[in-house]
Amino acid sequence: MAVAEYDVVVVGAGPAGLCCATRAARGGARVLLIEKDRRIGGTLHLSGGHLSAGGTSLQRDRGIVDSPGAHLADIARISQDTGRADLIGLVVEHAPAVVEWLVDSGMPFDPETPRIVYGHEPYDVPRTVYGVEGGLSVLQVLAFDLDEALAAYDLTLWTSSPVTGLLTDDSGGVVGIEVYRDGDELEIAAGAVVIATGGYGADAELFAERHGVALVTVAARTSTGDGIHLGRSVGAGIQGAGTYLPTFGGMPDPHTPHRANWAERLLLTTERPPREIYVDRAGRRWIAEDEPSIDAKERALTALPEQVFWTIFDDDAVGRSGGGEPPIVLGWDPDDLRRHANVRPGIHAAATLTELAALAGIDPDGLVASVASYNAAVAAGVDADFGRTHLPAPIAAPPYYALHNQGIAVVTFDGLDIDDRFAVRDEGGVPIAGLFAIGEVIGAGATCGNSFCSGMLLTPALVFGRLLGERLGDR
Repeated sequence: MAVAEYDVVVVGAGPAGLCCATRAARGGARVLLIEKDRRIGGTLHLSGGHLSAGGTSLQRDRGIVDSPGAHLADIARISQDTGRADLIGLVVEHAPAVVEWLVDSGMPFDPETPRIVYGHEPYDVPRTVYGVEGGLSVLQVLAFDLDEALAAYDLTLWTSSPVTGLLTDDSGGVVGIEVYRDGDELEIAAGAVVIATGGYGADAELFAERHGVALVTVAARTSTGDGIHLGRSVGAGIQGAGTYLPTFGGMPDPHTPHRANWAERLLLTTERPPREIYVDRAGRRWIAEDEPSIDAKERALTALPEQVFWTIFDDDAVGRSGGGEPPIVLGWDPDDLRRHANVRPGIHAAATLTELAALAGIDPDGLVASVASYNAAVAAGVDADFGRTHLPAPIAAPPYYALHNQGIAVVTFDGLDIDDRFAVRDEGGVPIAGLFAIGEVIGAGATCGNSFCSGMLLTPALVFGRLLGERLGDR
């Protein structure tokens, strides 16, 4: 027996869920917003808060010419048309209004934006924007909106309340939820249930099932695939198969298995010309280390066993880092790197390459051969194997170093299949009555395809949350 009834129940108080709940309440719906964490915001607590839109006032103020059409064309180029065209079209159409709403709300944007972000395949024009406090800048706006809606409209917020199941009627439509709150299992009836629970970047079992590799992640610890499990329990289909792409090169967290250390990472090629080589478990090089495209490196990384590689360099490279040259690892000077070697997980040093290979778990013959071949390329000034052009010095000054690197999950690409009105569809493509989904639970592949498109995760969450909330509030 249901203990309460609402017009709309929104499960998950991240960016998508917050927008949806407040908009639905402002439209006149009786709304319950439920969050399993003790705080609202979801991934905004970790996110850089990147948004993208074509033709905003922030661009016009800098003399940047852009439009939704140009934004759409750039996404198609970067993703090679592997995303959901219908959903991406909705995003780029409504993205400028989202940015202007944040401007009008007084969100302080970082003065370096709009800019082109080079961490992944870049846009052609500067259109990425973010607040001075990253995701927290967006959260401040959403939290203010939430407080206003809680005070003025029929909106209720429950935190520390995990949703454990969906209620269905005889025809399979969703008519409510089961939630664990204050030690009790409660049933809540609802005219519409919106799943906005985020991704599965902290669910090792689901990640391995979807992608066939072990999970190494920097995702929020609350990203445990709850929404996908809820959707599957009522027959929801899953979209995004084949769009997964790892983020390049995270080092192991020193304290927690299956997590990467994002705060201390290798600088990218765009940040530091490499003096190192990359080798796989067999000790073989697998790409030109000075390849400027992170997208190309990420795609090559997917072909490596377990998406694992090692960065190999010598003490001469260490000595040059952090002084006249950028550091090898963000925030580390040479003494830091030497001090962590053979103490921190995944950071090894040895007097010989053979000893280094034994410590790191690399084939010794393969490593010795690869370093010798690379040193010969430096001497000749030509890398015949991979076409690398930046060949500053041989790897010849012991001790030698190996840093374990791993393709890591920042976001997850598969998710609940939805139509262009955000209704969850079953495995046959038929909408499930009463059930909707927005945010990362629909999968990054829906709006990015097989790529990382700057701003095309948070922007869709805000756009879809606003659109769905307005629609449900008018019902």
